[in-house]
Amino acid sequence: MHSDPNPPALADRLQQTELALQHSRQRYEAVFTNATVAIIVANQQGVIVSVNDLARQLFDYPGEALVGQLIEVLVPGDVSHYHEKLRHSFNENPSVRAMGHNRDLHARRRDGTVFPVEISLSYFRLENELYSVAYIIDITYKREAERALIEQKNRIERLNASLEQTVAERTQALLDTLTQLEQSKDELATALAAERELGELKSRFVSMASHEFRTPLTAVLTSAALIEKYPDTTQQANRQKHLDRIRASVNQLNDILEEFLSLGRLEEGKIEAHPAQVALSVLIDETINSLDGLRKSGQTIQATLRCANPIWIDPSLLRKILVNLLSNAVKYSGEGATVQVEATCAEGYLTLTVQDEGVGIPTDDQEHLFERFFRAKNVVNVPGTGLGLHIVGKYVDLMGGQIGLHSELGKGTTVTLTIPIAHPSEPLPTSF
Repeated sequence: MHSDPNPPALADRLQQTELALQHSRQRYEAVFTNATVAIIVANQQGVIVSVNDLARQLFDYPGEALVGQLIEVLVPGDVSHYHEKLRHSFNENPSVRAMGHNRDLHARRRDGTVFPVEISLSYFRLENELYSVAYIIDITYKREAERALIEQKNRIERLNASLEQTVAERTQALLDTLTQLEQSKDELATALAAERELGELKSRFVSMASHEFRTPLTAVLTSAALIEKYPDTTQQANRQKHLDRIRASVNQLNDILEEFLSLGRLEEGKIEAHPAQVALSVLIDETINSLDGLRKSGQTIQATLRCANPIWIDPSLLRKILVNLLSNAVKYSGEGATVQVEATCAEGYLTLTVQDEGVGIPTDDQEHLFERFFRAKNVVNVPGTGLGLHIVGKYVDLMGGQIGLHSELGKGTTVTLTIPIAHPSEPLPTSF
């Protein structure tokens, strides 16, 4: 039989080990007990073995009343059986992750009331037994804040109903579209699943929509509040200024909504080309005149036409294409700039060119310009939905044409369309 040659040293080491273990346990209990989220620890059979103070408060269980109960006691009754399957699945393949991807989660208090939660899971093993750890956050206030924001947005929208009937109809259409977008979020995600860059596409859409809708709606709300400060008829000029601002904001919303609706109709195949006889010079002059309010100081739009006779083409689609291309040219060009429009009719084709003196487009962005919601990186601070050129490309496809683009940074952009213009009684031109 052997003895330790230095019993006091062994006793010191044991004492130090016990002290370190005690400190470690105290630190763990301090973190666990005082955590700012509810924490519940359950064993592999789903039996709760430990809860912190916030979990007791959140679920309204006193003392150690939760310890020893199955975790399903905290799950709404209509999904408790499904939760058992999920628990078994977690035991077979434990991982650190969030629960409820793309689903709303709810928990049940002692009195049976149900409330929304966010839950993250982790796990640890002790003496070859698996323990799962749930971190639970009550998001009731978050959900209420979201509902309050939606209600506030609806109140702002209702202010527009006092404007002329056309504005009221467009505003209602916008509200309906926003509601449908919210209700169809999961359907939209499914429809976009086949896209190559789904995540980037969704983030672009959310960012664009929240920014493009918020700006004019804020202007409407601010102007409406300022109108209340001018009750006297002698202050009509001040009221009129804010009414004009409201109308401009509603028109901006109308343009945004029209792009959304056009995209939807295109993707559903509800838009078709209907060629008719068109006096091209008249159509181009009318389109240019309609953009007078968009032009900056000193900007001009010059048209050069080489089409002596009327042509056979869809006037509505061509007008929409021209409005989009000329609006972009004016928007991205500075004061005093000249925008050139050239149209040539030859050999059964219309060749239409729009050239500006704008900021230009980075080379690596040009190949993506006709994608949905794409914005070149040098114009992200300029208002826009990223849908215009995508829709133009679809319209050109409907008319059997082709579109090309050339751009240089700091010099400008040229867009060229080539569209067949044969009358139905004449043979179509040879394909490209």
